[in-house]
Amino acid sequence: MIKGVKTKRLRVIPDERGRLMEILRCDDDVFLKFGQVYMTTTYPDVVKAWHMHKKQTDHIACVSGLIKVALYDGRDGSPTFGEINQFYIGEHNPLLVQVPPGVYHGWMCVSRNEAVVINVPTELYDYQKPDEYRIGAHSDEIPYDWKRKDG
Repeated sequence: MIKGVKTKRLRVIPDERGRLMEILRCDDDVFLKFGQVYMTTTYPDVVKAWHMHKKQTDHIACVSGLIKVALYDGRDGSPTFGEINQFYIGEHNPLLVQVPPGVYHGWMCVSRNEAVVINVPTELYDYQKPDEYRIGAHSDEIPYDWKRKDG
């Protein structure tokens, strides 16, 4: 596992009224601090990648659909420099992925329906000076192929 990356198995609590799933609590081992919460969606077969933050830690969960999350450690001097991690997260595999600063990340919707992703970053988004550094999804700078296994 890339140094600093953590995961938390999310517990779904169903009853006759529906389901409840806690994503991140302030008493969790993975909790650092709160910046904001946002929801984003990704259409089937679409890749949203690559980006990283210099200050911010992301806490990513997929609450509908299924995404393939990929991480790349581009941090010079990291003991896991160049390492790639991949996780399938979504309604059938409820998992929170914590992505530390300096780790490039992105995902691809691999379900037939639109994926709904919740992120709880540690920092508030700065519209004037965003803490986002991007590389193209299919760039040779990161040795990862977004192709589906059945593709």
